[in-house]
Amino acid sequence: MSGLAAPAESGIRGTGPGNGGRGARSGRPGGGDRAAAAKRRLTSPWASAIAVAIGLVWSVPTFGLLVTSFRGSVKDIRTTGWWEALNPSNWGGFSLDHYRTVLSGSGTANLADYFINSIVMTLPAVIIPIFLALLAAYAFAWLDFKGSNILFVGIFALQVVPIQVAMVPLLTQYVNLGLNASFWVLWLSHAMFGLPLAIFLLHNFMKDIPRSLVEAARVDGAGHVTIFFRIILPLMVPAIASFAIFQFLWVWNDLLVALAFGGNTPDLAPITARLADMAGSLGAKWHLLSAGAFVSMIVPVAVFLGLQRYFVRGLLAGSVKG
Repeated sequence: MSGLAAPAESGIRGTGPGNGGRGARSGRPGGGDRAAAAKRRLTSPWASAIAVAIGLVWSVPTFGLLVTSFRGSVKDIRTTGWWEALNPSNWGGFSLDHYRTVLSGSGTANLADYFINSIVMTLPAVIIPIFLALLAAYAFAWLDFKGSNILFVGIFALQVVPIQVAMVPLLTQYVNLGLNASFWVLWLSHAMFGLPLAIFLLHNFMKDIPRSLVEAARVDGAGHVTIFFRIILPLMVPAIASFAIFQFLWVWNDLLVALAFGGNTPDLAPITARLADMAGSLGAKWHLLSAGAFVSMIVPVAVFLGLQRYFVRGLLAGSVKG
């Protein structure tokens, strides 16, 4: 495989004519100028000010919810605003009682087990569609077979099919196959519902990879497996991370699919189902929702912060190409 690395490296770094390699470093028109122009468009002071204003509008209610989750007195929560708790004279009222009740309490208030259920449900539901979509996207992008365009349009059209339309037929098949009331039902359902979007996004990103890289690899004798794992897959990391964030947040926050196929049993119910029941039938424990909401936010926020640099690269991947 030593002969494979040289063409790929030269194609990526752009040392050949017209690729903006040396020309960009010497001030000639090339990749450097296009990148600088894109940077100027994306760093407008007005755009930054609007983004900061939107961030503040969204952050203030979230901050208020965070303050409420640490207020120990239920009476104070019901009778005073969260901003009054920021007065230094009221700091003594902060406690972790709500979080203790939410994580280790009895009955519908216990979130620890359902937190684990959500993790077990979400991780395979993200990995399975990404794996299948990568294979399908490679086939649509780099393999010529009869009817590929029609098949791709059909997969793209599946994005407009409502989830509710497929629930009854799917549930019937799961019962006939004996898969109902198991995590397999949830994994397969989320994977099927996420596949059309995954194939569409990964295919579009894969088509932007220079064809010269694949052709150079074929000249060196590389097969489809080698091209996929050694050339295509490393370049697809931003696109994979972008879809992984979308899929993870959708599955983690899902309630409809989990209730329809999981049956809301304690062994399969996600954290969203427990949040819906936490306040009680009469709403007597609604003050626990603030703590429960932040417990459910821990993992999605960590995933987004961990993958955000890949997410931004995936969204802006085409902005400096030309």
